[in-house]
Amino acid sequence: MSDSPSPPRASDARPLPAAMAERLIVALDVPAVAQAADLVARLEGTVSFFKIGLWLAFAEGIDGLLKALLGAGHKVFLDAKMFDIGKTVEEGVARAADRGVSLVTVHGDRQIVEAAVRGKRGREIKVFAITALTSLSDASLAEMGYRLGAEDLVRLRVREAARCGCDGVIASGQDDPDALRQLAGTDGLLVATPGIRPAGAAAEDHQRLATPREAIVKGADYLVVGRPIIATPDPAASARRIIAEMEKGERLRRGG
Repeated sequence: MSDSPSPPRASDARPLPAAMAERLIVALDVPAVAQAADLVARLEGTVSFFKIGLWLAFAEGIDGLLKALLGAGHKVFLDAKMFDIGKTVEEGVARAADRGVSLVTVHGDRQIVEAAVRGKRGREIKVFAITALTSLSDASLAEMGYRLGAEDLVRLRVREAARCGCDGVIASGQDDPDALRQLAGTDGLLVATPGIRPAGAAAEDHQRLATPREAIVKGADYLVVGRPIIATPDPAASARRIIAEMEKGERLRRGG
């Protein structure tokens, strides 16, 4: 976003894990719990934060997987994209908090987002608002009836998320996380970035991409990565390469 002044830097308002590996969230986007459990085992010692989304939400045995992840001390990102009437969203977030989920996503207008924040009820779960899916282009948004393009929609939803008290937002690396925090008026807004592809990797169904290094340089706090890790012969080695790229990005960000 070219109209933004010098970007802010991380401060005590946005504490992040000291280890870069803890800022990598691996998306368990596979159709069966057994496959997900195998991936977790293969990534043991390398990754400790995992995303559960719609691929697994209705799979047989999902409750056991959730218990196993939390019982092993792993963090869980529940990518529920909650979109419903306020009370339903509020109670949905409360149930996720009851289970020990670390991060949950909500998608919608101010009423929905405010309800999600109420659902925390003073607990440690973090509520992240969806801005615009990385698969959406300006043309696809117009087809859906939106009057705004992707960049303007992201800006609108970031401002609303901050006003509603969200902990963070989901936004692409191209959306410039530092500029989004400045727009929101708070350096405390966390940004998790999906649509991450190592240099030279296929874009697949993402329209707005970033490499791990680019995303960290721009100020992303957490990266959400699926296929570039889980669809490779050695997921742990792929994860380590991405973590190394993230670390390079952090050094560049700090001027090193």
